[in-house]
Amino acid sequence: MKLRQNYPYYLANKACSPNRDLVVTNKFSGAPATRVAMADAAAIDQGIAAAVSATKPLAAWPAYKRQDVLMHCVRRFEERFDELAYALCIEAGKPIKDSRGEVSRLIDTFRVAAEESVRIYGEVMPLDISPRAANYRGMWKRVPIGPCSFITPFNFPLNLAAHKIAPAIAMGCPFVLKPASLTPLGAILIGEVLAETDLPEGSFSILPCKRETAVAFAEDPRPKLLSFTGSPDVGWKLKAKAGKKKVTLELGGNAAVIVDEDADIDDAVERIIVGAFYQSGQSCIGVQRIIIHESIYEEVRTKLIAKSEVLIKGDPLHEDTFIGPMISEAEAIRLEGWIQSAIDEGATLLCGGKREGAMLEATLLERVRASAPLVCQEAFGPVAVLTLFSDFDDALAQVNDSVFGLQAGVFTRDLYKAQKAWDTLEVGGVIIGDVPSWRVDNMPYGGVKESGLGREGIRWAMEDMSEMRLMVIRTP
Repeated sequence: MKLRQNYPYYLANKACSPNRDLVVTNKFSGAPATRVAMADAAAIDQGIAAAVSATKPLAAWPAYKRQDVLMHCVRRFEERFDELAYALCIEAGKPIKDSRGEVSRLIDTFRVAAEESVRIYGEVMPLDISPRAANYRGMWKRVPIGPCSFITPFNFPLNLAAHKIAPAIAMGCPFVLKPASLTPLGAILIGEVLAETDLPEGSFSILPCKRETAVAFAEDPRPKLLSFTGSPDVGWKLKAKAGKKKVTLELGGNAAVIVDEDADIDDAVERIIVGAFYQSGQSCIGVQRIIIHESIYEEVRTKLIAKSEVLIKGDPLHEDTFIGPMISEAEAIRLEGWIQSAIDEGATLLCGGKREGAMLEATLLERVRASAPLVCQEAFGPVAVLTLFSDFDDALAQVNDSVFGLQAGVFTRDLYKAQKAWDTLEVGGVIIGDVPSWRVDNMPYGGVKESGLGREGIRWAMEDMSEMRLMVIRTP
């Protein structure tokens, strides 16, 4: 299997190839893998104008037609499963087993959206709360918010694009989407499948472009919603430029997991290894802080080190590879510097730490200062930091001692501690008996504090992409 030499972008439902300006590299070898057309400011303007023109036609579509489009996508993704996984492995450096997992999630996401597209409910409201309203009743429904603009990151090129595209179609909102320039193929391949449908002209545009050009996705007043997934620095700046439009942000974090004294240690270690080092730790809910009860600290640490040291790293196309390259050598160099800085300040390196090009070993450290970037910033790579606790409240306080708040994991068998964690932790989701890295695609997903605004997950994204419209009826 191989990639094509060139891929278009999609403007108003149509493939366009005005240039071959974006070089997509094989993230393992560093060699050019293919080329993709790049949109300029004029193309973005045309895409937004087309979305505006498609607003009424798409909103008028009955639910069954939107569902048909989404189920067409499900079928075509299933038919093109291996092609999608291969493209993802090459452009993102994601191990092939993980790439197949993301294609499965892509299919799940579109299937859930197809189900939700035909159950956009409203409500009948009694208004006779006082004598003056005795002859009135109300009802409300949800209507599409209108054209939307989306920006997606490099680490899940298929499924994070799907979490914006699928609910937009389900709700009846035309959109323009900018995929990450490092990994544009996933969104482009989704566009190929959408182009096979009879969506109204202008319903979608998928436009790789330069970051400075992409500011139009936020600044242009015509889109009614901006949904951004990426770094906090970029996300908050775009929100400041977004004017009156609604904004949803999913911005990542430095996720923590608590391993309490009653945990099944072997199970917790297996799950933490996955949560910390899956796709080289390049997940916004990847395990970065491991907080372990003092009575089991030595045992958990020993087992984590042993498991980390035997993880196979290398070519992501190999079936047994667990750790592939980071997205770029520059990112690997940054994280290598953070590791060395922590060691220079007194941290203990437990395993890993070596870098070769964009490849960084699975790395564990302890005694890292709370102010070190490895603890208080988002590492976004295969590194995790161990600390201990004696009191469960202290463990909860350690989790909350962060500017981020996306998800947290708690390994405990104590129902009361689980409930206390749910009540106390300042995060969007608390995962009991597993790592914070766990997500299924129909659940509400998002964070608080620097981790963002709003929730993804099909039903909740559709709510963001809609407006409530009330009707009041007076009976004379």
